[in-house]
Amino acid sequence: MKAAVLTFPGSNCDRDLAVAFEQAGAEVHRVWHKDTDLPVGIDIVAIPGGFSFGDYLRCGAIAAQSPIGAAVRAHAARGGYVLGICNGFQVLTEMGLLPGALMRNAGLKFICKPLELQVATRDSAFTGGYEKGQRLMVPVAHHDGNYTADAETVARLQGEDRVAFTYSNNPNGSVGSIAGILSENRRVLGMMPHPERASEASHGSTDGAALFRSLTGALALA
Repeated sequence: MKAAVLTFPGSNCDRDLAVAFEQAGAEVHRVWHKDTDLPVGIDIVAIPGGFSFGDYLRCGAIAAQSPIGAAVRAHAARGGYVLGICNGFQVLTEMGLLPGALMRNAGLKFICKPLELQVATRDSAFTGGYEKGQRLMVPVAHHDGNYTADAETVARLQGEDRVAFTYSNNPNGSVGSIAGILSENRRVLGMMPHPERASEASHGSTDGAALFRSLTGALALA
């Protein structure tokens, strides 16, 4: 599997994300935001956490308009896989690849700590390595992680089994305790928690590693 990990000014999890993919057996290519094309043969584009462009305007708003953005949209449009983590999730909503928006945390404070998640579906290449209802310990680090969408959108996400992860104890006010969602074709995942920071024993949890293994396994068989 070939993965492209993007980097924007202000990204701070791009190396962690690249390492997590490499540990799962992927061939990783690093892509700068001013590039206009993805490397040939890319299977998945990964947008990392951080504070792209200092979170000016709105979190992810400027990154979504970067030169590489058109290539990411085209990749998704032809059925390619995309993973956005934390700021990457914010970028995906700004690109229109996922519905809803990430708003300021309900408590108006930056949250940085391990949290328990529940796997809401295993019907995706991202979550197939877990069991539905499985509890995971994965860290979060965000100030604007409050997932917000209108009632119709939330009902559609839940009705179509597109909620990937939920928080066991909602830390930020997200509607439905939503921590991650899937696109209609289930090939784009946005999530606020950081599985790349829970992918080896030295992190204190390895619960995130199965996401990357699941992806490489699913795409190897595709």
